[in-house]
Amino acid sequence: MFHTAKNTLQKTRTKYKAFREKRRVREKKHFLKPEQKEKLVAFLNRYSLIFHYLLACVVCFVIEIISRHSFIGAFKFTFDRGLAFLYNSMIVFTSLHLVYFFRRRALMRTVISVAWLFLGTINGCILAKRVTPFTYTDVKLINDLFTMQSNYFSNGEALAVILLVAFVLAGIIVLWKKGPKYQGKQNRFASIGAIGIFAFFIPMVTQAAVSNNILADYFENIAQGYEDYGFVYSFSASVMDQGMTAPRDYSQETVDEALSRVNTEASDSNELPNIICVLLESFVDPKEINFLNFSENPTPNFDHLYNNYSSGYLTVPVVGAGTANTEFEILTGMGMKYFGLGEYPYKTILKSTSCESIASDLGTNLGYGTHVVHNNGGNFYSRKNAFTQMGFDSFISKEMMNIQEYTPLGTWPTDDILIGEVEKALNSTEQQDFVYAITVQGHGAYPTEKVIENPEITVTGAENEAKNNEWEYYVNQIHEVDKFIANLTDMLSKREEKTVVVLFGDHLPTMGLTDEDMKSQSIFNTKYVTWNNFGMQKVNQNLTSYQLLAAITEQANIHEGTMFSLHQSGSYQITEDYSRDMELLQYDILYGKRYAYQGEDLYPASDLQMGVQDVTLERVETLEDGLHIYGTNFTPWSKVFVNDTRISTSFISDSELKISTSHFSDGVNTLVVNQMGSSETIFRTSNEISYLKPLIDTPHPSEEIPVDDTTENTPNSIDKAVNGNRTEKPAQQEDSLEQPDTPEQTDSAEPQAENGDSIQQTAPEQTNTTANPTDASAANGN
Repeated sequence: MFHTAKNTLQKTRTKYKAFREKRRVREKKHFLKPEQKEKLVAFLNRYSLIFHYLLACVVCFVIEIISRHSFIGAFKFTFDRGLAFLYNSMIVFTSLHLVYFFRRRALMRTVISVAWLFLGTINGCILAKRVTPFTYTDVKLINDLFTMQSNYFSNGEALAVILLVAFVLAGIIVLWKKGPKYQGKQNRFASIGAIGIFAFFIPMVTQAAVSNNILADYFENIAQGYEDYGFVYSFSASVMDQGMTAPRDYSQETVDEALSRVNTEASDSNELPNIICVLLESFVDPKEINFLNFSENPTPNFDHLYNNYSSGYLTVPVVGAGTANTEFEILTGMGMKYFGLGEYPYKTILKSTSCESIASDLGTNLGYGTHVVHNNGGNFYSRKNAFTQMGFDSFISKEMMNIQEYTPLGTWPTDDILIGEVEKALNSTEQQDFVYAITVQGHGAYPTEKVIENPEITVTGAENEAKNNEWEYYVNQIHEVDKFIANLTDMLSKREEKTVVVLFGDHLPTMGLTDEDMKSQSIFNTKYVTWNNFGMQKVNQNLTSYQLLAAITEQANIHEGTMFSLHQSGSYQITEDYSRDMELLQYDILYGKRYAYQGEDLYPASDLQMGVQDVTLERVETLEDGLHIYGTNFTPWSKVFVNDTRISTSFISDSELKISTSHFSDGVNTLVVNQMGSSETIFRTSNEISYLKPLIDTPHPSEEIPVDDTTENTPNSIDKAVNGNRTEKPAQQEDSLEQPDTPEQTDSAEPQAENGDSIQQTAPEQTNTTANPTDASAANGN
């Protein structure tokens, strides 16, 4: 046995020596001899700056190919806008100076180049799915990106990205282990000095380039800006350009001067009307698109309002995406043009700063109740936090609704549910109300294959069959939204309250439209219409989104708010003085010393309540399939907590939930129902009841029928991730990940991309009661 082991070892040594000899021979056959390689390395090191700039140009060119989805497009940009291309390359070149701080220079060159290429690839992928390019603000929406992955990216595309990233990381690891090291003397002080010089001169060069129209510091059309000035510069500008810059003449005197030109007319407080403002997601009048043809008018109800009530074109700040920015302009009267490139104020300044809005103006000054109604998640775009900062009283989000119907693709709830929810908001107060409703039915993406077998509206005129299928699906969803508009105004007409409604499209759909495709000659134009039941005069005027509510409230003889009064004073004509005053007041309110408020916080954040109806527990009953909980206002996002631990909850109806009895401890247990949003956010809490576990033999947990946690079965839902990775009590069955067959069984977490802001629980006063396990002895607590 010893001799066998010795022979095996000798054979192994012999094979290893043979392997090393073969490798030595291959190295000798290398086209460069060792001394030649040394000379080449020395040459590259001596002229590394030149080679760095050439590398930067290559990186920028590849990025432009990816972003434009075209080699020819990148080639044209490089030569038609050569100075802009060289400026982009200079930014990458500056970042490559970091390699001089390391001996593994080849590794660092690779890492920096790959980082830029990775950003460019993200931009290319995003532009394949939407109109708006990739900006720094999108990084802050990373949770939204992942949770909306299945709505914009297929599983195959996601897998390809994962494999590509893994391959690149593997290459970097290999380069780190086996790559060359710089053997010469490192001069880090010189490197620091070089970077400092570039950091000093780049702003000067940028300003000179802007002054000579080589670059631009503001993109009216962000997509066009990226195309004209290159990805590297545009993305870098979105990183550096955040918030608002103080106007040069900002002072108490200039703010007072601007306020002196603002209308101070008092509002007519006699019989103030309810005001309903409705954002129609991705809504455009299809007849505005030049090349489309329809079997019948898709929007007869919208047209009726357009022809008989105040209406016009509405200029919005975004195209194809960015609902939150149109919404911000609508609600605050402030302009996005004064913010940084691609910025979302909901994700920046409004994260921690209160902001005067139509809600605070009407609520504080005129005593309105102010509400938001939205059939999507409460955390998306950090809306719950933003509406708190704007002073709203309540927010009825998806989690507070018993949503049962979805679009044909199953991706979004239909909008008809909003009618009842708007009515609940109106009924929740005695006084006049302002209700802001946000729809989702028109939201993309739109299928390239035929989904609706017998569409109510047939569409022709698109460039190919796939595009025609997209347009046909979109137009039929808009047709359904048009029916929603009729049903909403019909419901309001039956109420004996003065009411004015304004409805508007937030942006065009993501369908690659150009100015030439539109009858209005602008992809930033949607339409708005109004309705009222008290004889308001019809006024036809084209407005910007930040002017819309100023115009509607003025027609109702309401003159409230710093920004809205400014717009009313300017007669909605955009002049140089008007724009200067607008910028001054907007900066003062959001970033300045609030001279307009005498330095006080006149419009603080509100104590926003999620929903307007209490969730109540009334009784429990033990049946063969588990413990049934009865109460009121349950939704698919209602989750039972037993002794403060969330357990799998099956939604049966708005008055009944079901859980397993295996989660209870001996003796008295507490039960409460929480309305759950994304990221484990508790939006609203029911009263608490007690449950006494019987002192008799009960089925072993393995013998009991498991209770599946209700989950929302939509392509853009993250419920499976939320419910399937939970650590609960040891006796509990693992939450089932089986999805229901129909959208009627829906659940807690967001179908949309959600932000995970932590929030305080809002609960009604709790009354503890004890429930007999076999009957309904639990008293109603509220």
